Amino acid sequence: MSGFLIFTQKFKMNFKKYLFIFSLIVFSSFSKAQITVHPTIFAGYEYQNQSFGELGARFILLKKDDVLYRLSGSALVGSVHHKLAVLPKLQGDILFNFSKNDDIKHSFYFLLGAEATHKYLAPKAGVSLFGIVDFTGGYAFNYGHQLINGKELKGLNFNFSINIPLVVLE
Repeated sequence: MSGFLIFTQKFKMNFKKYLFIFSLIVFSSFSKAQITVHPTIFAGYEYQNQSFGELGARFILLKKDDVLYRLSGSALVGSVHHKLAVLPKLQGDILFNFSKNDDIKHSFYFLLGAEATHKYLAPKAGVSLFGIVDFTGGYAFNYGHQLINGKELKGLNFNFSINIPLVVLE
C-alpha cells in the first residue's frame, strides 16, 4: 500500500478531529468581536466531473458587512453511471467587499473558499451577488483513487447556488 493511500485512510478516520480543530481555529479568531450569525438554506448545481444537485444549510458569520464568513453543510445528489449517488459536503467561504459608502459596488462580494467530501477536496474562487446568488469555480483533488460508482471526481468544477436567509421565510 502506498504512503498516500495510508495517509488518506488515516485522514478519513480522523476527519472529525481535524474538523473540530479547524472549527476551533476559525471561531477563536472571532473571540474579540461581536459576531452576528445568520442562518440560510441554499440550493444549487455543481459540476464535478459529473452533474449534481445540491441542497443544504449555511451559517453566515459577520461583524461588519465588508468581510463575511460562511460555514455550510450540504448533500450533493446525482446520477453516476445510472446509479444514484449522494455525497455529504462541508464547505467554508470568506466573502470580501471593501467598497465604502457605495451601494452599487457593495452589491457583489469576491469569494474564496474550500469544499470537502469523503471523495475530494476542492479550493475555489468566485463572485456572490448580494450574498444571495453565488458563482464559483475551482479544482478538485481526489483522496487517492477514490471512486463513486466507478467514476473519479477530480478536475475543474463549477458551482451555482441560491441562498435564502431564514428571516425571509418567517
